[in-house]
Amino acid sequence: MSTKLDRIGAELEKARAKWKEWETRAKDLEVRYREQENQEICGITHSYNLTPDQLAKVLEIVKTMPPESSQAREAMRKVLGEEEQTHEE
Repeated sequence: MSTKLDRIGAELEKARAKWKEWETRAKDLEVRYREQENQEICGITHSYNLTPDQLAKVLEIVKTMPPESSQAREAMRKVLGEEEQTHEE
């Protein structure tokens, strides 16, 4: 083969090796990102002292309404207020 073709082939193999290395690194970072994200979500949930039932209700509200709407905020206050009263009794 020609020298030029050999050089291009060598560069191609080097690029493929780098690609595999970066692909592995990207997958590792995706896993680490997801783990950190889950830790932060759990931390936020615990900071609000939500019960699993309260959290499920809040997530249902958020899923059905835009979170910035006053209706969503009022519905969440109602759910959380009702649950707090239930737990106090």
